[in-house]
Amino acid sequence: MKLIIAAIKPFKLEEVREALTSIGVRGMMVTEIKGFGSQSGHTEIYRGAEYAVNFVPKVKLEVVVSAAMADQVVETIASTAKTDKIGDGKIFVLDVSQAVRVRTGETNEEAL
Repeated sequence: MKLIIAAIKPFKLEEVREALTSIGVRGMMVTEIKGFGSQSGHTEIYRGAEYAVNFVPKVKLEVVVSAAMADQVVETIASTAKTDKIGDGKIFVLDVSQAVRVRTGETNEEAL
């Protein structure tokens, strides 16, 4: 099993969710986050005062899938979240050693 973590632009969330659902992903966790990388941040004006925004709003998706499906999920997220502008995000893939569905006690891939 693989854990896929993706940080994407917030306005792409629904489009990515629909694309993942269409390829058979049955669930995901979503967290609103802030971060910086190449995009660095920007300045904004609020009530006449200019201030620096060092952390940019993003959405973090966490999806656990079978190892056989991981490459397809990564490609789907990458192609759907892409805007060709700086700050499109990052995707990380990690190994998962165990999963348990709390309600039924199912383990590993049956728990997904």
